[in-house]
Amino acid sequence: MTKVLWDTVALNTPLSGPIGPDPDERAAMKGVIFNAVENSVERVFGPDAWDEVLDRADVGGAYTSLGNYQDIELVAIVNALPDDTGPGLDDRLRWVGINAMPFLQESFPRFFEDIELRGFLPSLNHMIHPEVRKLYPGANPPDFDIDYSEAGVISLRYQSERKLCWLAEGFVLGASAAFDEPVTVKQPTCMHDGADHCDLRIELHSA
Repeated sequence: MTKVLWDTVALNTPLSGPIGPDPDERAAMKGVIFNAVENSVERVFGPDAWDEVLDRADVGGAYTSLGNYQDIELVAIVNALPDDTGPGLDDRLRWVGINAMPFLQESFPRFFEDIELRGFLPSLNHMIHPEVRKLYPGANPPDFDIDYSEAGVISLRYQSERKLCWLAEGFVLGASAAFDEPVTVKQPTCMHDGADHCDLRIELHSA
């Protein structure tokens, strides 16, 4: 049965989920993601909150946008976020995706200009991710199989060893808020339930 994971009409009603992912300690993630988390925490909880998160996570915290860092550090930081961000790692990753969008919009304004949500999401593979790879050599953003043939719906197929589908959901919801286009996100198929990929079904309320 398809479950509604989050609805931008009711962002204050998070749903808990299983803890994950189990990160490969050899994997590396670009520091710009950590910068986005830092910005989100300080903007929402105040300037001292980031240092408190780093202390609880027991990580260094000196992240440069071009640096490479272990995935496990991101998981440690997300698990150390204030309780208001949600009870489980799934909720907290969605919170990060939602609240990181203002930082990303400010850092990469051209990606958000003269476009709406239904055009922005399909542009991820052919426009935004190639630019990310140019700006941050060695970055490995996920590729999405995107289908928007159904009226009022965008379908994203996500597949990654990182299994950060919950973060992807958050980015979608954050983008919907940035474009002022409310959506409902459902995930009928998920790697955390044993599938080899995740399907994100994004229903556009404005359609």
